Amino acid sequence: MFILGLLLLAATGAFTGLVIAGNLSGGPEYTVSVLGQDIATMNTLAVFCSGLALALIFCAGLSAVASAAAHRRREHPRTHATHPGGPGR
Repeated sequence: MFILGLLLLAATGAFTGLVIAGNLSGGPEYTVSVLGQDIATMNTLAVFCSGLALALIFCAGLSAVASAAAHRRREHPRTHATHPGGPGR
């Protein structure tokens, strides 16, 4: 789950960065292109909704990473070794 969450985070971040870098000029209609390929023509509301969807996917990946890290911490609790002649004896 940890790897899947990191993959979601990386993919969402890379896609968002590529879309922003490739589409800095805008108008009432936006032609979205990634790596030289036109994907879609969107209006302002469609761009806003796709941003919400990307944020939701990013949060899902972040949640997966956080829950996997918390599960890993609970699964392997730290044990402190007692030293001979220490306070436990």
